Amino acid sequence: MSIKAKIITISSIIIIIALALFIYIKFYFVFGDGVKAGELNYMVHKGYVFKTYEGKVIQSGFNSKKTGATIQSYEFTFSVTDKAIAASLMRCSGKQVELHYKEYLGTLPWRGVNKFVVDSIVAVR
Repeated sequence: MSIKAKIITISSIIIIIALALFIYIKFYFVFGDGVKAGELNYMVHKGYVFKTYEGKVIQSGFNSKKTGATIQSYEFTFSVTDKAIAASLMRCSGKQVELHYKEYLGTLPWRGVNKFVVDSIVAVR
């Protein structure tokens, strides 16, 4: 094997490993996880090619500035990959829920349109 062929082979292997590492970190590495609580606004099943479950939780809170406290709401949009969890959430619209989620750095079409993916329901009130 010539030196030119060795350089091309080693460079190709390095590029393939770097690409595989990038894809893993961007789409499969769990960047963070936690629990969010709030009122479940909606849960839908939508998509053109990949039908995914998407939802939104409204989190109420207080914003305390120097002028006084004001009520402010935050929206937590998420995707669900498990059909059973999505079916349970569809029956909970308008209720207070606590959801455990995983945060990814990128989205995949078959996983949903959000970086946050709910993997379990902690509580429903």
